[in-house]
Amino acid sequence: MDFDAVMEELEGLGKERTKKMYISNGAKEPVFGVATGAMKPMVKKIKTNQVLAEELYATENYDAMYFAGIIADPKAMTRADYDRWIEDAYFYMLSDYVVAVTLSESDIAEEVADAWIDSGEELKMSAGWSCYCWLLGSRNDDAFETGKISGMLDKVEADIHSAPERTKASMNNFIYTVATSFLPLHDKAVETAGRVGKIEIRRENKKPAILDAHGNIQKQVDKDRIGFKRKYVRC
Repeated sequence: MDFDAVMEELEGLGKERTKKMYISNGAKEPVFGVATGAMKPMVKKIKTNQVLAEELYATENYDAMYFAGIIADPKAMTRADYDRWIEDAYFYMLSDYVVAVTLSESDIAEEVADAWIDSGEELKMSAGWSCYCWLLGSRNDDAFETGKISGMLDKVEADIHSAPERTKASMNNFIYTVATSFLPLHDKAVETAGRVGKIEIRRENKKPAILDAHGNIQKQVDKDRIGFKRKYVRC
């Protein structure tokens, strides 16, 4: 499938209800409103195509940008490529669920995510923390330096209440992910969640969201799902 064929099929798969949901979460026109599951037959046809992914990501169409992340070749992308993608990620569904997800399957994931976390920019920081969530939730525990992850928990505890809104959400998810997917620091993450407490996230045109990492961790403990790892990150 070439660029025109992909765009035509995406447009045909769009649903008005899905489009409204994406827009309510921050997407801007152009948006078709394609459910992620509906993209899977196209993914099977294309598999990986970095050139096509770049064409699609450059459209500024949300659905095309999302699809670009699914067919991209994460290990072929350079730091400059990821920096370019994050600059064009104008809301969290792109920063955290397209760019961060794609980055998490690369060999430079930690290097890039660390720089974004230190950037001071809301969506870059959010993507950096989210990338670590995808990493911790999919890679073996011995792929990480326990001391580094422990220091990141300390940073979250110190900074989360003063962080930008979207970054707060990703930092909260980091605590949860360490507790549920990184066994060496399960206990510390639980203690950190307890001290941090509930986090209120203010959202434009919506009621504030209350995030409770400690309560959600306990639910996974009760289900005996501690140590959970994803088989796949991208759909």
